[in-house]
Amino acid sequence: MSSPHLDPSIQRATVFGLGRFGGGLGATEWLLDQGIRVLVTDQAASDALATPIALLERHPRADLLDLRLGSHRTEDFTSTDLVVANPAVPRPWDHPCLQAAWNSGTPVTTEIGLVVSQLDRSRIVGITGTAGKSTTATMTHHVLDACGVRCVLGGNIGGSLLGSMATVRDADAVVLELSSAMLWWLGATDDAPIGAPGWSPAVAVTTNIEPNHVDWHGSEDHYRRCKQGLSRHQHEGEPHLQGDPGGADVPLCIPGGHNQANARLAIAAASCIARIDATVAADSLRRFTGLPHRLERITSSDGLHYFNDSKSTTPGATLLAIDAMDDPDRIHLIAGGYDKGVDLDAIAHRSRTLAGLYAVGATGDALAEMSGHEACGTLEEAVERAKMRMEAGDVLLLSPGCASWDQYENFEARGDHFRSLVSRA
Repeated sequence: MSSPHLDPSIQRATVFGLGRFGGGLGATEWLLDQGIRVLVTDQAASDALATPIALLERHPRADLLDLRLGSHRTEDFTSTDLVVANPAVPRPWDHPCLQAAWNSGTPVTTEIGLVVSQLDRSRIVGITGTAGKSTTATMTHHVLDACGVRCVLGGNIGGSLLGSMATVRDADAVVLELSSAMLWWLGATDDAPIGAPGWSPAVAVTTNIEPNHVDWHGSEDHYRRCKQGLSRHQHEGEPHLQGDPGGADVPLCIPGGHNQANARLAIAAASCIARIDATVAADSLRRFTGLPHRLERITSSDGLHYFNDSKSTTPGATLLAIDAMDDPDRIHLIAGGYDKGVDLDAIAHRSRTLAGLYAVGATGDALAEMSGHEACGTLEEAVERAKMRMEAGDVLLLSPGCASWDQYENFEARGDHFRSLVSRA
């Protein structure tokens, strides 16, 4: 069934960046569902995209699908009716293919742009932040669900809502996790792209803003402006919740004062979008067990404590993980990874109070030099060295403070590897 929100003149679309995380796949499938001819172009080779390609080739309208893999052609961005860009592409304003599209007058959007164009913004909670946005978004959804509010969760947390749009439209509330890149594409800054929708959610939530993603934005200032722009297009009287709203502790089974702040923020956000019982909301979070790779406790039988915090991709997130532990003197920290251009001095400084730091990945050597600890290179070596020094009751914490892309496809793969390494005990 055609969408009433898609211009009927759009007969051809170019999806720029299929990717591996579901957004490009979801957009392509949805466009095919509308009967639009879709060209998917990605610099990765077919073997790297085997899973999403296999799904697309089984689509009922696969006859409308064309693939261009291993390179991009400028004409694919100008001889089309619509370009759907992957927001992970860094500094898109400088990309020659996107510049060609804008210069030719071709509309350019993103998967999240297509999603919000289909929805009533008055029912949307949009959540961003440097650390805690995934947990806060999931907690908000958990609270709403426990209070009997029909709700869905989507956005940067993974996958695409486009394939279930009928269900999403029927929901009483939609919780969207939004990245800084998504917000730029939605019109959060003065330098937003041509045709940006100028969109904000009815309820805006910002957990915190710290240095991050300089590699994508080009500067810390631009990153901050995108995050701060979450509420830029809100209507008068619409709330923008920022940071810990304060109040009593919430009964949680996951550690950390930052998770108390996340829980209070989630309850406040839920109460802004729907009528909820605060007691029921708080009590429901007793059953919230957290998300994989976010201070995930790994069961062991060797007398040591293991925590997988692979989702920590900023120094601030690593410091929060350290603070969540009872005794810093017993923490052995594994940190380091892909270089996003963010200063890691805070990790190096804090590591001097810990039992050990085992630096890995592309930033490992620099982090080790700053801290006076060990450069291990790989996760295997870090785990091996740490366990040789650990005593019963000690904590081995993977909280890298860096992205994973130097050694792993994503933070999930990194966390899964860590889990497998320590589970061998």
